Amino acid sequence: MPTRTTALTAAAALIAGLGTTAYATPPSPTPPAPAAARPLAGMRILISNDDSMQAAKASNSDGLGLYELRRAICAAGADVVVMAPWQVQSGRGTAVTNGGVLHVQQRTELPAAYRGDCSGAPSGGRVYGVCLADGPCGPDTPSATPADTVKLALRGGLAAKAGWTEGPDLVLTGINSGWNVSASVNDSGTVGAAVAAIDAGVPAVAFSSSGDRDFTSFPLVNYRAHAEFGARFVAGLKEKGLLTDEFAVKVDYPDVSEGQRARPPVWTRVGDGAVAFHAYEQQGAGDAFRIVLGLCDGTGECAETRRDADSTWVQRGHITVAPLTWDRTYGTSVEGRGELRRLERYVERDAPRS
Repeated sequence: MPTRTTALTAAAALIAGLGTTAYATPPSPTPPAPAAARPLAGMRILISNDDSMQAAKASNSDGLGLYELRRAICAAGADVVVMAPWQVQSGRGTAVTNGGVLHVQQRTELPAAYRGDCSGAPSGGRVYGVCLADGPCGPDTPSATPADTVKLALRGGLAAKAGWTEGPDLVLTGINSGWNVSASVNDSGTVGAAVAAIDAGVPAVAFSSSGDRDFTSFPLVNYRAHAEFGARFVAGLKEKGLLTDEFAVKVDYPDVSEGQRARPPVWTRVGDGAVAFHAYEQQGAGDAFRIVLGLCDGTGECAETRRDADSTWVQRGHITVAPLTWDRTYGTSVEGRGELRRLERYVERDAPRS
């Protein structure tokens, strides 16, 4: 097992990973679980992400994970509302929009395989996309950021659109199309949305799943496995009283698209290396630079030095968990040290397996 640190800086990380083959036929909805198997009954849960709520691309990179998470959380008995960016907002971190108008548009025709997933929930699992427009959102309308959607939801959006004058009890973000680990954590909109939630005093969990071995697409099977694990994991947090706004929890899931099982959860820190990086290629001799995402080879500035890094353990096939806080003050501790130790014990002793 990885080396532990007792300091509160022990946290998890994120990056952008990719999925496996696209699925031409969507999965069939899972029928509602019996009452005894609905451990999240009575909870109000907001779901957002940074991949949008479109779920239209063959690569499964624009929000399919959100619908898998919605399906699993509704099946566990929660009342769910989705309020997510209208367009893909990957890499937007904690960015917010400082002016203009945000339009909250309900999606009335959901992807076919997910239409009945939340039919038994009081709110019906409504899905909203948020764009930056003084009017309806269109195909090319600019999008709200992930943090925008959470702040809007918590500061009047859920009350206006879902009638939630209290709550939500929890914010879930993802499931992201790719890991959010190591250096990518600071860029991640999935993490940024979770941080916006704890900043407003609401517990949050951020989920990110692997792509396939070539990092060219995002396998549905990875989203499905992560969502079902995630619902059990959140139920355990609820049961053990570990839902807190002192820190967000980040959960990254390995690639299981070739039939392998995820290895047990591991308590990790955000790595100090990188799994991917941004490069900027000048176009000719002019002023234009093309943005290119590259994969690291583990050397130079990409090298990882922490034995308990999230990137190391998720690449070994483990589910990785880490706490993240909004406090960027170097060397300070957060309240909730005891909660962190309890969460670590839960992750490594009692958390569900894949």
